[in-house]
Amino acid sequence: MSYLLTGPAFWGLINPQWNLCNKGRRQSPVNIEPSALLFDPHLTAIHVDKHKISGTLWNTGQSLVMRVDGDTKHHVNITGGPLAYRYQFEEIYIHYGAENHQGSEHRIHGHAFPAELQLYGYNSELYRNMTEAQHRPHGIAAISLMLQVGDVPNPELRVLTSAFSKLTYRGSNAPVRYLSLRSLLPDTDYYMTYEGSTTHPGCWETAIWVVLNKPIYITKQELYALRRLMQGPEETPKAPLANNVRPLQPLHHRTIRTNIDFDGKSHQNPTEKCPTRGEVLYKVNTRHITQSDLAMDLNTL
Repeated sequence: MSYLLTGPAFWGLINPQWNLCNKGRRQSPVNIEPSALLFDPHLTAIHVDKHKISGTLWNTGQSLVMRVDGDTKHHVNITGGPLAYRYQFEEIYIHYGAENHQGSEHRIHGHAFPAELQLYGYNSELYRNMTEAQHRPHGIAAISLMLQVGDVPNPELRVLTSAFSKLTYRGSNAPVRYLSLRSLLPDTDYYMTYEGSTTHPGCWETAIWVVLNKPIYITKQELYALRRLMQGPEETPKAPLANNVRPLQPLHHRTIRTNIDFDGKSHQNPTEKCPTRGEVLYKVNTRHITQSDLAMDLNTL
């Protein structure tokens, strides 16, 4: 059965522990409206450790998920930006569409990208693992990478896409070796951030989202291989895995902040001018967040 028809709308009914999927008020994904973004000069660059990681990429029947090996010697930490703690990378979720006009879960001004990679890490300063952290305050950091169709493949993305041919059916898996998350990221320090949830069950409202302000590129051939994957096992393949996208969720008065300031200079590097409006994808509201605004936000956590 279709993920869109039977999945997200029923998550909160299938399992009582997933009731936030239906009743939560800080759910993800959301539509990011550029004109409503709030510039925050205190947002620094996100830092991702340079260590390469290995793991396993799975076709779960609902999504493609890469989980890092449990015996990894060098963990990849995510710090900086809106994060007050150190987060240890744990998994990647891949969402995509059957056609190029849909596929990403987050949208920008109503616009969807063909696919979206979501990098999840858990708060390793406060919690022991992802299972514990996803239920607790400040538990999860999630970085969103939008994928756009391009002629030149992303070399690091190729580490993932080269495994797609082995993942045709539900339950199939393939090893992923020596993936550099830092090299996977687009060349930008700019992003949007808000407080939300995981976009998979049980929709825990413990995620700090960072949506990077520049896409990475996937080729038509790689997208074709992705769209050949199926929801079911080899005996009963069912429908294609594509369109494994949770519908947009209401913002409910949440603020989406950004570190893009068109009228000033980069706050990460004072000598670097911010990009002009023609060089970036999004326009932002340049009203600054004040210290009193920050204090009020922290008191409501």
